[in-house]
Amino acid sequence: MRVTLSTHGGLAAPFLAGLPPDVVDTRALPESAAAELSRLVAAAVPATTAAAGVPEPRRRAPDAMSYSITVEEGGHSSVLVQSDTDMSPEFAALLRWLKEHVARE
Repeated sequence: MRVTLSTHGGLAAPFLAGLPPDVVDTRALPESAAAELSRLVAAAVPATTAAAGVPEPRRRAPDAMSYSITVEEGGHSSVLVQSDTDMSPEFAALLRWLKEHVARE
């Protein structure tokens, strides 16, 4: 499985605009880390899909960041998109894990 994290908007937008997305490939991870990532993705997909059907609250947050997590596995691709203002707990856990593990590489 290959997971790509792209970050958009917020106060850091001018600095992030030219940076490539962060990528984690489970083939390069220890077995336990790959299993944890798979578990987090499995939890985030239904939570993100359910949140997509709910009208977004109208909270002004001009400095909010939005995140796109692309999951590629077995020839299929899924894109999960959420922001600081409407993030599910499952998406937040996956985002935290990705940020921690990309920083270590």
